[in-house]
Amino acid sequence: MDFLSNIAMGFSVIAEPMNFVFCFTGVLLGTLIGVLPGLGPGATISLLLPLTYHLNPIASIIMVAGIYYGAKYGGSTTSILLNIPGEVDSVVTCLDGYQMARKGRAGPALGISAFGSFIAGTVATLGLMLVAPTMARFALSFGPPEMFALMVLAMTLIVFMSSGSQAKGLAMASLGLFLGSVGLDVFTNVDRFVFGYNFLLEGLGIVPVIVGLFGVGEVLSNLEVQIRGEVFQKKVSNLLPTLKDWKDSFWPIVRGTFIGFFVGIIPGGGGIASTFASYTVEKRLSKTPEKFGTGVIEGVAGPEAAHNACSGANFIPLLTLGIPTNGIMAIIFASLLINGLQPGPLLIKNQPELFWGVIASMYVGNVMLVMLNLPLIGIWVRFLTIPYAILAPLILFFCLLGAYTVKNAVPDLIIMLIFGIVGFLMKKYRYEGAPLIMGFVISELVEGAFIRSLLMSGGSFTIFFSRPISCTLMIVSLLLFILPLFGKKPISMGAGDDEG
Repeated sequence: MDFLSNIAMGFSVIAEPMNFVFCFTGVLLGTLIGVLPGLGPGATISLLLPLTYHLNPIASIIMVAGIYYGAKYGGSTTSILLNIPGEVDSVVTCLDGYQMARKGRAGPALGISAFGSFIAGTVATLGLMLVAPTMARFALSFGPPEMFALMVLAMTLIVFMSSGSQAKGLAMASLGLFLGSVGLDVFTNVDRFVFGYNFLLEGLGIVPVIVGLFGVGEVLSNLEVQIRGEVFQKKVSNLLPTLKDWKDSFWPIVRGTFIGFFVGIIPGGGGIASTFASYTVEKRLSKTPEKFGTGVIEGVAGPEAAHNACSGANFIPLLTLGIPTNGIMAIIFASLLINGLQPGPLLIKNQPELFWGVIASMYVGNVMLVMLNLPLIGIWVRFLTIPYAILAPLILFFCLLGAYTVKNAVPDLIIMLIFGIVGFLMKKYRYEGAPLIMGFVISELVEGAFIRSLLMSGGSFTIFFSRPISCTLMIVSLLLFILPLFGKKPISMGAGDDEG
């Protein structure tokens, strides 16, 4: 009965007019941003972070979640019609989706993408609803040593599964932890790395850092590379897949959903890992693998299902353990902190309206996505013709406005611009943003858990290896660090950067 009453409570939360409106707003904005080439959910959520200061916490998180899975959904439209992924996780959809558009089958490609995403998103939300409370109850037994070991493992997995150099990933994670230590020490009240600048006593600030890295950095990076593409079908029709399309897509959608869900639970398991895994599985299981890349619907259905299932599963470690699984989850983690909410095992107990309200909003949001996107395909196609030279100044304006209005402080603008340049250079030289932003966001939690653990043990580091759970997590982390020394990197994510 508790389960049913919790679900009823969640739907009563989303039924409130303001929460429903913000769910719709998030889904609509997310889809629009996903459609526009050169942008992504990371940049969008970063731009809207300042808005969360002025909203009801539940409404703001519902909107941010809607932006996240809406952008994941919308990225497929650009991939299919323009051969340019709206966000990096949609790159696999380009392989067969664009070829289907060239054959005049953009409608079925977009249709199966929509329905596959809806099915996968709904199943993933059900999985979140079933798994998260159990995981949260288990995590209640964690003390500071277990939490520190868990965060070390999460950081290690992010670095280990990064698409680029692991050395670069480790450097970015370390830099993020360092940047998070700027300001007053919470235990000794001693200032660190402020160099006489009083505005740094409160730290660098989540909003200016994130908006700079993901907003300004993204714009500068896109301005350097001219974004071009040809829309092969400006008038898309026949969006409903045929019976043969459904027959060919059914099992790829099922397999993609489960692949995406389990990859999404793992820290570091971003959407691009799930889509490549799904595409590889479908190609190996196919009786005609040579047709993949020429416009087969299985190459769209499986990855799109995996993509959206992964989006839902990403919330499980975030809400139950307080561990972001990737760069975008780290930004959502920051939005929770901004609203005075601490993600972790106590969130479900202390904030049940938030947890179950977000879950209910995902069910409602998935229905909205299907109802919005199929009729509005024609409008999304028109948005694809907007030159980036027009979009870029508007994005920069909102970056400046958002960073300034948090505290009405000019130093925040300076921090944002500095990190905008840093973000641009990171993209240029292929340093991933996910390890850096995750290290920055959880820096205070890592330090707190570490110091509390040492206080418990009288300063002995053996506490991390004398308790079964923390010992297991630390050993796995050490093995992941040592493993690359014995051969080539065993996990390949494919080309492109992670969400961050």
